[in-house]
Amino acid sequence: MSSTDATASTVNGGISFWYAQAGIPVPREPLTGDATADVVIVGGGYTGLWTAYYLKKAAPTLRIVVLEQRFCGYGASGRNGGWLYNGIAGRDRYARLHGREAAVRLQRAMNDTVAEVVRVAADEGVDAGIHPGGVLEVARTPAQLARLKAFHEHELAYGEDDRELYGARETAERIRVAGAVGSTWTPHGARLNPVQLVTWLADVVEGLGVTVHELTPVTEIRPRHAVTPYGTVRAPYVLRCTEGFTANLKGQRRTWLPMNSSMIATEPLTAEQWASIGWDGRETLGDMAHAYMYAQRTDDDRIALGGRGVPYRFGSRTDNDGRTQPATIEALHEILVGFFPSLTGVRVAHAWSGVLGVPRDWCATVTLDRSTGLGWAGGYVGSGVATANLAARTLRDLVQRDSGQGGETELTSLPWVNHRVRKWEPEPLRWAGVQGMYATYRTADRRETASLSAQSSRLARWADRVAGRH
Repeated sequence: MSSTDATASTVNGGISFWYAQAGIPVPREPLTGDATADVVIVGGGYTGLWTAYYLKKAAPTLRIVVLEQRFCGYGASGRNGGWLYNGIAGRDRYARLHGREAAVRLQRAMNDTVAEVVRVAADEGVDAGIHPGGVLEVARTPAQLARLKAFHEHELAYGEDDRELYGARETAERIRVAGAVGSTWTPHGARLNPVQLVTWLADVVEGLGVTVHELTPVTEIRPRHAVTPYGTVRAPYVLRCTEGFTANLKGQRRTWLPMNSSMIATEPLTAEQWASIGWDGRETLGDMAHAYMYAQRTDDDRIALGGRGVPYRFGSRTDNDGRTQPATIEALHEILVGFFPSLTGVRVAHAWSGVLGVPRDWCATVTLDRSTGLGWAGGYVGSGVATANLAARTLRDLVQRDSGQGGETELTSLPWVNHRVRKWEPEPLRWAGVQGMYATYRTADRRETASLSAQSSRLARWADRVAGRH
């Protein structure tokens, strides 16, 4: 079966496959006029909802308002690959800026964050398809294997001494990826259903007494004001939790670049098909390519797989319904079949896209400006499922410290707190730079596959430097 045949009946868009399963929620009521609160949170995704959750748990009398432009989980929180893992964007830069020990504390906090989300879900009885199978990242070329071994040693140096390195045979015992010559596995990861998690979060914070207004786009944030077409909410603290949609706010177009990521989900696989590839541990799966992929075995036995298709839209535009270009769907299907040739005849049931936030220095941040009461968190560069939880707990501690309800904590002293970064270049430089970067990464991957050299492509190293990733 050709790639075109496999994708001929694919459902394209509709927000995401996760929403095709769960159904698009009926939105909550929009804001109906001016209002006041103690804390107003802009954005009803993981960051905003976890922040509301932890703040309300810590201080039940706080008046908290969440403002969401469509419905909670409309953005990346309802479209991601369901990777709850311990990666955090910018750790190496933070090590250079603040010292290795500070970066090690940040990494340990991320390790603990994976366990925190699993714990809260279990304690609260939420069914989000969570399976703590860890993260397996594979190498399929000599250059990828060299990078994988270096990456493995790098993670050990940051204190992750429970990480394991596998050869080809041990890798196949976990997942039989065609051509895999090695892998590294960490226990600090879990698969989940993104929409089940975000839907539960929205319901639980509302049950705690948080006011959630959907269909309420915020057009401007300024000190102690969140401005919408339906009224302005005034509060001592205004927390921006908009991630990839930050560019839609007045004055924020160049703050974080909305990077596009696309996904496919297969039809359910048969027991025989699963037997051909293994994956009994339900690890989340990634690779060491420069234009990398990410995948999970879903709780209803599909493969959901993602990667970069058209990485960026001119002018920091974001999509509406997740519709994905046919060429991207076919490219992702080719990755699927390349990894698992026995699945050549498997059809792609659904395809979708969404945006994630990328700062100019590729560093995730969490900030509270004590002079204005403005706070924000994001720039997760694709690792936001877990990082949003750590950011939310940190925002909670920052607000409590500033309001006199708490003091310095381990979280408020982490090196990503109050990190500032310059803005992205204006158009058309921004568009040309991102398009060129990912075209270069794809070329580098092709050259490494063809050459069988253990040396990483110089093209990729050049792209990293131009992008500011290292």
